[in-house]
Amino acid sequence: MSQSLIFILKTAADIFVLILLIRTLLQLVQADFYNPISQTVFKICAPLVEPLRKILPTFGRLNLAAVAAALLVQWAFYVLILAISGQLSSQVLVYLAVAAFDVLSSLVEIYFWGIFILVISSWVGTTNHPTVRLVGQIVEPYMRPFRNLIPPIGMIDISPMVAIFALMLIQSRLLPMIGGLIKPMLG
Repeated sequence: MSQSLIFILKTAADIFVLILLIRTLLQLVQADFYNPISQTVFKICAPLVEPLRKILPTFGRLNLAAVAAALLVQWAFYVLILAISGQLSSQVLVYLAVAAFDVLSSLVEIYFWGIFILVISSWVGTTNHPTVRLVGQIVEPYMRPFRNLIPPIGMIDISPMVAIFALMLIQSRLLPMIGGLIKPMLG
């Protein structure tokens, strides 16, 4: 299989997983459902999430069907690549752990870029834009503990920098540790 086709399939799977995770976060934080972006995300995810909702209940505000859909999409990518390359074996279930790792990595990316968007929008002065408000609603629960611990210094709020630093530590230390646990299962 050509590397270009694999790249296109991986990109499509990653984008859809990001949309499913954003849907999960929108429901988890009870973001503004009437925001056009929220409605678009819910409509894009509905064909996959709605049938799964009949099987998987919502746990509090956490929509398990959307989380499972993200996991299944990521796993389906690996299964498809293995099937096309003729390497489909009994290890196909191990790739479920790889898919879970990728979904976790995507979640960290969402928070990283969400904070980055909020910081840039505060500098530019577009904090009232519907997209920025929605990003703020998603990121705020993660940011709240940092804001409570680190008060603003005059007009400068350094809590986003500390929050990004924490995400960078997760990306550089915790995720590689988890990935190291998964790699031996693939061998």
